[in-house]
Amino acid sequence: MPPMHVAVCVKQIPDPAAPGRLDPATRTLVREGKFVMDDSDSYGVEMALQLVQAAGGGAVTVISMAPGGEIKGVREALAMGADDAIVVSDEALRGSDALSTAKVLAAAVRRAGEAGGGIDLVLAATESTDGYTGTTPVQVAALLGLPSITFAKKVTSDGVTVTVERQTDEGHDDVQAALPALVTLTAGSVEPRYPAFKAIMGAKSKPCQVIGLADLGLAASDVGFTGARQEITSVVAAAERTAGEVVEDDGQAHIRIVSYLESLKVV
Repeated sequence: MPPMHVAVCVKQIPDPAAPGRLDPATRTLVREGKFVMDDSDSYGVEMALQLVQAAGGGAVTVISMAPGGEIKGVREALAMGADDAIVVSDEALRGSDALSTAKVLAAAVRRAGEAGGGIDLVLAATESTDGYTGTTPVQVAALLGLPSITFAKKVTSDGVTVTVERQTDEGHDDVQAALPALVTLTAGSVEPRYPAFKAIMGAKSKPCQVIGLADLGLAASDVGFTGARQEITSVVAAAERTAGEVVEDDGQAHIRIVSYLESLKVV
């Protein structure tokens, strides 16, 4: 089995422990303060490391898009064992929608492939925890002309094809695609490792390119607020949950409960 070069798309998000807030002018999430790697992306990093190990060698490249040249989140992936990272940071990216983000990530994957002899497999989370569109990974696959398999709970490869157990409501489907391909992972597909202190310190010396749109040959008009095809028109507070009905058992409570369930067509 030949060595594998796996690219993992990683999103750096504002620390979930800190209260998030929206920009009142653009109604988009304010991205500032401490950044961390999205927990959902740790599964992709771990899976990539395991696949490269099973192949007997290769490399794991982390791909990310972040404001202000932010790299703290990708350092977490490097500490886990990834070999290098490419972070795309450009003021023009502010306000990018899912498709604009996919264009940037796809271009960065191409760049990583050109530098490392091609990318065999691209891994990503099913969706980010601060966006939840779930559309970006498959858009990356379409832009790269790759087959995509989503909701993977198990991934193996023989260096020619990738075989996936795709999670479904009834169980799983066995799906196979020729490499190169893109696969999205569900939470729990693997158990992400915890980096030792030595690995955390060593991550600081691993290659991490911070590049801009010009380095990818992309125009500012294709991304950011200018290129966005989605717009948040309004944001409203979620309705508060009202108190439920309290039924005191006077000997007939079961009748009222059954009646209520029938009105909901539960029984």
